[in-house]
Order: sequence, then structure tokens, then C-alpha cells
Amino acid sequence: MEARMKNVANPDLITAIQHLQKAIHAGGVDPLVLELVHLRASQINGCSPCVFAGVQTAKKHGETEERLHNVVAWREAPFFTEEERAALALTEAATRIQDGATGVTDEIWDAAADHFDEKQMSAIILNIALTNFFNRINHTIREPAGKTW
Repeated sequence: MEARMKNVANPDLITAIQHLQKAIHAGGVDPLVLELVHLRASQINGCSPCVFAGVQTAKKHGETEERLHNVVAWREAPFFTEEERAALALTEAATRIQDGATGVTDEIWDAAADHFDEKQMSAIILNIALTNFFNRINHTIREPAGKTW
């Protein structure tokens, strides 16, 4: 697959994204949890470049192959903590907002809030939103997998 357009780096957009990334990482959430969130949202949206980049980044943070291969089946896999499961459930609910989806229920919200404070919740929510932003851009322009940013 070939991209429909070349990635033209708009300096204002790059600066804005860098500020968002800085805010996400200042939220006090374990970087591996943020990578799991990014990977799961990207899997749901079928964003191959984000899945590729997310796996590479997670490996750099020390994530194992075993866990990475099981993010897609996190509910059935024994490899994730309750905190990670709460973040993954929130990710799925916030990402799957198509017609008829239940979205983020009180149960999902409360489970995540049991593990994360408001600053951390804000960081996770922003990470989910930014991942979905990138997923939609990559889907639209048909960005191929195989590079990291």
C-alpha cells in the first residue's frame, strides 16, 4: 500500500502534538500503560502504522513479546494487572463510539478511577483521543506500516 499523500510536517501542528504528548507524559501514568492504551485503540481502528509504532515503542520501554501479542485478547489473557485492565477497558469504550455502542459506562469509569487519580485519568483520556486522531488520519491517507515517528 502506498500513502495517498506525503507527510507534510506543518510546524504548528508538530508543536501542538508535542505539547499534547508532554501533557500526557506529565500525567503520572506508567509509560507502559500508555503504550498498551495506544496499541489497543490502534488495533480496534485497524491502524497498521500505529500498531507497528506502538509495538516498537513498547519494546523500547521493556514490554514483553508475550504481553504485546495478547493485548488484543487482554480480557482472556493472564498477563495484565487490574490497573492495566481498567485502562484497556476505558480505551475500548472510548474508542468504540459507533452507533449503538454503550460508550464509557459508569462501571468502566469507576473501575479506572479506582486505579488512577484525576490527573492520570486526564492523561489516559488524552492519550486515547490523540491515538484515535492519528488512527483516523492514517486511515484516511492510507499510511503504510513500517515506520515510527
